[in-house]
Amino acid sequence: MQTKKQKFFLYTSSVLIMIIALFPFYWAVVSSLKSGSDLFKTDLLPPAYAWHNYVEIFKEQPFGHNILNSVVVAFGTVTICLILAVSASYALGRVKFKGRSALLLTILSVSMFPQVAVLSGMFELIRTLNLYNNLCGLIFSYLVFTLPFTVWILTTFMKQLPREIEEAAILDGASTWTICFRIFLTTGLLAFIAAWNEFLFALTFTVESQSRTVPVAIALMTGASEYELPWGKIMAASVVVTLPLILLVMIFQRRIVSGLTAGAVKG
Repeated sequence: MQTKKQKFFLYTSSVLIMIIALFPFYWAVVSSLKSGSDLFKTDLLPPAYAWHNYVEIFKEQPFGHNILNSVVVAFGTVTICLILAVSASYALGRVKFKGRSALLLTILSVSMFPQVAVLSGMFELIRTLNLYNNLCGLIFSYLVFTLPFTVWILTTFMKQLPREIEEAAILDGASTWTICFRIFLTTGLLAFIAAWNEFLFALTFTVESQSRTVPVAIALMTGASEYELPWGKIMAASVVVTLPLILLVMIFQRRIVSGLTAGAVKG
């Protein structure tokens, strides 16, 4: 039984964690509704709601097209990544063969390299394949850091997943592939977020505004002069880009949990 002091500490800690986690996004929303000198004030609510920031980010640059580029690249990366990673992780997690540990260690070591370490080699490869300034080039390059991580995480989950859950789901009529995709949808979401937020490869492998993804488009926003940054518009663009991720997490979390426990609670 929890004492009153323990409950108070638990609830207080939870509230503090929520405030710390949500306040940056709240401040981004507030800043996106400010303009002029109001941006440098610390008001918790904007004095006047500058909705024109959200309108101007779509008028002054092809921001809608940049969002579409990010959607295509993120979904393309997740699709290819899941097809390859789910197949590999199921074999690595369920099938015992010689050299499996060494193979897993190699996969993990590949994911340890920072992006900048492979940037020059990836640039030459992308240029040789004639994929420079092309969304297919971004999808191909994103697999470098999403695929090893996804394979490693899915293999770990597959090893720890009790076979009873898989067997119960099969008895309920679900195929092995259905089980894998339902259980590991969270990892696909993580890969989607990584591809959606990626900046270095997108900045290096694209040069035209029509081919840029949203992180690069936001970073290259300029104001009336070369040294002036439109912070209100930048915050508005950041809010527009962050909202889809929040919605995806809220929607798919419920489906993932229900899919994972659907066959495990039935006798």
